[in-house]
Amino acid sequence: MADDGGNSGGQGGHGGAAGGGAVHAGGEVGAPHAHTDHGHGGKGNGNGHNGDANYVQTIEIPSTPSRHNSTPNPFSRKNTSIDLDDYFSGPRDISKHSKWPLFLQLHGSITPKMIVPLLLIGGWASLITALSAKYEHIELSIQPVLLTITGFVVSMGLSFRSSSAYERYAEGRRCWSQLILASQSLGRVFWVHTIERPGTAKEDLLGKLTALNLVVAYAVALKHKLRFEPYTYYEDLSDLVGHIDTLARTATEDQEVSKPKKYTIFKVIGENLGLSFATSNPRKTLKRSEKPLGNLPLEILCYLTAYADELVANQQLPVGMQQTTIYNNLGLLNDVLVNAERVLNTPLPIAYAIVISQITWLYVVLLPFQLYSALGWITIPATIFASYIILGIFFIGHEIENPFGNDVNDLPLDLFCQQIVQDMETISSRPKISTKQLVQNARNKIMYPYNNGNYFVWASQPEGTIRTALKNRPNASYEKQLPPSTRSGTRSGAENV
Repeated sequence: MADDGGNSGGQGGHGGAAGGGAVHAGGEVGAPHAHTDHGHGGKGNGNGHNGDANYVQTIEIPSTPSRHNSTPNPFSRKNTSIDLDDYFSGPRDISKHSKWPLFLQLHGSITPKMIVPLLLIGGWASLITALSAKYEHIELSIQPVLLTITGFVVSMGLSFRSSSAYERYAEGRRCWSQLILASQSLGRVFWVHTIERPGTAKEDLLGKLTALNLVVAYAVALKHKLRFEPYTYYEDLSDLVGHIDTLARTATEDQEVSKPKKYTIFKVIGENLGLSFATSNPRKTLKRSEKPLGNLPLEILCYLTAYADELVANQQLPVGMQQTTIYNNLGLLNDVLVNAERVLNTPLPIAYAIVISQITWLYVVLLPFQLYSALGWITIPATIFASYIILGIFFIGHEIENPFGNDVNDLPLDLFCQQIVQDMETISSRPKISTKQLVQNARNKIMYPYNNGNYFVWASQPEGTIRTALKNRPNASYEKQLPPSTRSGTRSGAENV
């Protein structure tokens, strides 16, 4: 939960960190606090308090974290505005349900991007049909055999384009599945296996929470990196990495980077319609940087590795298998980074992309010449319908080729990051439980569903009775499946208890 001190960064350059100190009667804690900068905090003199060495900052005692406060959760789409642009941009929120039939749904469809091409094809087909009808002595139609020959080539090219694009999409999803797996494993090791030392239990607890936040920060930083967003001022990232020294943070502060300006309505419409001249270069932000941007996910991974090394050195992970688990999953995070970058930076070779695009459009352009002799004026709607089918497959392959972008059909990376946040919150919501607390509980029904006796009921029985109940338990399950008239009159040890 972000503290209120961070809002003063624009004046003093410091964030109010919740730390130790004397609690005053007014509900405030008075103690010097460490200097922390937010991504857009103003630059102070290093101390954030005009050089006063005896300055004492007073902040309110932090309250219990709550999702229902004035600060919106950046990982929840419930706090985002709903505009028309959200309907045509994504990624699609899979938690929402549409009652429209699938063939009538526009959200996620490539139909909006096909409006302009279909209008052009319709105009072209109308022109060829009108000329053929007016000048009957001029033979513009060609033999349909060309339709068969070129159709086979076009289908092979579109099949190759679609299969390669979906393979990249599936590979991107596998990368994020591995990231979620590694995050959950690291969360369990940090929270459950890491020992909190008696003398420094509170510091160890806060250190574990910091490590869990860095796991979340890694996922969020990877999301922004894959979308060519290299800085740290983003709402869901600034408070997670504001306390660590990274090249991205330095570049953000030194260049006084501002958030991207909103596009004009004409550019937004052009992008939604798939017009190439209205599409911006996604790497434009990277090219304009005057400072080294580094590799933020890799830098966060280095901090996590350093924390793991300190846990091992302090003997807070006494079991060798625990140490192996933490280092293996840190390596898995690195694998995810490399594999995701491979998917991002290795598109379909440009020669394939160009020739497939050319033969597809050539086939569509030749359709009116091949259909007029058989269909007459029906050539116009027939050409449009056939073009919709062919160009639809072509545009789908183009859209899902990069699965990490902001198109409606791209992977919901924000949802994956939100899942990791919820996983870390779930793991840290309860302290490590002892075996005694787990087993010796009145609600622990040992033989459920065959017997409702709890732990204390069975603990009062001799060991032989428990062994007999376990031996007869498979028979009890079998007898429950038989009609009452065929059941044995005897009862198992479990039922007698």
